[in-house]
Amino acid sequence: MKTKSISLTLLVMLLLGAAAYGLYTMGLKSGASAGTSANTPPAAASVTADLSSIAFGESATRRHIQEGLKAGDVDPATGQRVLYYHDPMVPGKRFDTPAKSPFMDMMLVPVYGGSAGSADASQVTVSPRVQQNLGLRTAEVVQGVLSPQLQAIGSIGWNERDQSVIQARAAGFIERLHVRATLDTVRAGQPFADLYVPEWVAAQQEFLAVKKAAGADAPLVAAARQRMLLTGMTEAQVARVESSGITQPRVTITAPTSGVVAELVARVGMTVTPGMTLARINGLGTVWALAEVPESQIALLRPGANVEARSPGAPGKVFKGKVEAILPEVTAATRTLKARVQLANAGGALSPGMLVTMQFMDMQSTPALLVPTEAIIATGQRNVVMLAEEDGRYRPVNVEPGIESGGQTEIRKGLTAGQRVVVSSQFLIDSEASLKGVEARLNNAPPPQPVKPVTHQGQARVEAITKDGVTLSHGPIPSAGWGDMTMTFQPPAGGLPRNVAVGDQVQFEFVLPKDADPTLTGISPLAPSVAAQPAGGATR
Repeated sequence: MKTKSISLTLLVMLLLGAAAYGLYTMGLKSGASAGTSANTPPAAASVTADLSSIAFGESATRRHIQEGLKAGDVDPATGQRVLYYHDPMVPGKRFDTPAKSPFMDMMLVPVYGGSAGSADASQVTVSPRVQQNLGLRTAEVVQGVLSPQLQAIGSIGWNERDQSVIQARAAGFIERLHVRATLDTVRAGQPFADLYVPEWVAAQQEFLAVKKAAGADAPLVAAARQRMLLTGMTEAQVARVESSGITQPRVTITAPTSGVVAELVARVGMTVTPGMTLARINGLGTVWALAEVPESQIALLRPGANVEARSPGAPGKVFKGKVEAILPEVTAATRTLKARVQLANAGGALSPGMLVTMQFMDMQSTPALLVPTEAIIATGQRNVVMLAEEDGRYRPVNVEPGIESGGQTEIRKGLTAGQRVVVSSQFLIDSEASLKGVEARLNNAPPPQPVKPVTHQGQARVEAITKDGVTLSHGPIPSAGWGDMTMTFQPPAGGLPRNVAVGDQVQFEFVLPKDADPTLTGISPLAPSVAAQPAGGATR
């Protein structure tokens, strides 16, 4: 009875094992079907990398295990040759046989390659099914005008072009100041200071005396008048002295322009000299704003661009102006340049030192080719976009990007209007195409071989051997276009053989470097029975 129980248990275990094996076999067949349904049709003019392996590669790998396919074999389901197997998470490692990935809990993925005679090895083909699964999108290269939006923070300063100074025109003493503090507001023509000028008293007395004594003697009166003007008096002051007949030793200095006293030097009782600056006045009708612009965005600006500025100190007000200049100086700490903006300051709401936020507008108006910024792949050494072509083919194109704004980037070189570029999943295509060596990997192209220099041969007699070279008298050398001549050759890289001496008949071989004298690559004595006397010729 016990033996029957054991036999029944073994029978049940065998049945369960067979059922599990059957389910496993059905799964492999199902996976193989899923893998073969996503095949990419072979392209006659391009190397096809079957990107369906990205999404369905594990099923294809299981089928390859069953069929015993290895690297280099042709997959009968796709008609493509298996280049190698890899783990998409670790693409740098390649395997020759299908198996489970040693890095991740997944199967290795096969990478296929087309015929070696393809016309363009840089193309990659993606099947419509894979495009849908990857969510691959493209966008058209369009001609348009890019209007960058740039904001910057700046500080308000004086408009140095709206500046004037008050100076003394004669030596004297300040008796009274009408403006006594810095930053006081003044108006044009407003009295600034009363100045007593002793030198004027003598000149005015002389003028009045000459005029009274000389009467109609115009030259003497004119000379006295000129002396008053030379002391610093104005025509109006001279006319006042002449009409009143009384000396005018005091003069009131007035403000030449309206604004704010930015600098005040004059003080009551101070002695002044001719040309001495008493005060400096800055106007407030316009002010300068120095905007700090990152050097990476300074190319977006141009002189004359319109600017709108806002300040927390003047809420609700918008100050308009224009970019006057881009100052040629970089702040090393912040890597910014200063853009000088002149703003209209109605009502004097903006004062030096205030912070303003500036919005630059209409900075660029030249039409250009535009693509979405997300379409550009920056590799560090170059910028690439994936160009979409017919029949699901894609190829990398080097481009030269320009300015960027609002998700659009200017393309200066590499594309034409009407082409389409990939804007999503392009990194998967880039990874599969291996842009750094796509031709060598997908097209199985051998690396470029170095060009072997052309060699020439001849027979000659050794005329001399010096440290500078070997002088040979040789016969015609048709391959080099030479006739009979005697000339000096550079010795071989390893030096001359010991059995070569002056007077020997030799067989020699040489090359003609581009920027050097003819150089021997080999030289050996001739047997006496073969030795020939070369004809003489010109010496080079």
